Amino acid sequence: MEDTIVIKCGGSVLSELSPSFFESLQAMYAQGKNVVIVHGGGPEIGQMLKRLNVSSEFVNGLRKTTKEVLEVAEMILAGKVNKQLVGLLQQYGMPAVGVSGVDAHLLEAAPIDLTKLGYVGEVVKVNSNFLKALLRSRYIPVISPIGTDENGQKYNINADTAAGAVAKAVKAAQLLFVTDVPGILQNGSVVEHATVEAIEQMIEKGIITGGMIPKVKAAAAALSEELDEVMIVSGKTPFYANGQLYGTSIRKEVGVY
Repeated sequence: MEDTIVIKCGGSVLSELSPSFFESLQAMYAQGKNVVIVHGGGPEIGQMLKRLNVSSEFVNGLRKTTKEVLEVAEMILAGKVNKQLVGLLQQYGMPAVGVSGVDAHLLEAAPIDLTKLGYVGEVVKVNSNFLKALLRSRYIPVISPIGTDENGQKYNINADTAAGAVAKAVKAAQLLFVTDVPGILQNGSVVEHATVEAIEQMIEKGIITGGMIPKVKAAAAALSEELDEVMIVSGKTPFYANGQLYGTSIRKEVGVY
């Protein structure tokens, strides 16, 4: 849908979202944009697993998901984190609806590798009609990335890949990755435009480091023929005003901006 923006909020930044983040969303929504939010919740899941003494491990950056881990992940993602975010949006006057990928078969999933990763899924289909119906009614869908296959088996889905699949399915104009910084920084200044090749060079040179590396790689991986621009924006400072987005725009290659 034209004028649809998909926003991915990672679990690590959810607790740091500032009033200016929600005010930017308010401005975007008031100007007629359709907004879809996909969120993670890794830190909260980790804390609950520790509290319940449920062991877990990471394989290639993904949490190996046993049946026990899946129960906790669903409880945190579709329950606690989702409803906290919905509540915050409504405090700022935005009509949010919390859904998981299980609702209306929103995110149909298939296992990536049952032996190595357990119940970690990849999105094979998105119920875009359901999302479009919510957007036409001016609701803001807030999606937790738990998917299900045709037999009802649930899967834990990486929020980055879920957001990319949702953006592609609704033909979003843009996909935003919300972080704790205003974009890719070089010598203290925001890099406004970057290509995938430039990002790889910045990683090699040590300009992009630490936790920003997986974020920019996930953003670059979300690019497709249907989605030619992804942005890294801040959850702590205003990222939208007067019809303009502020952050780092990432494209596959140099083009007209």
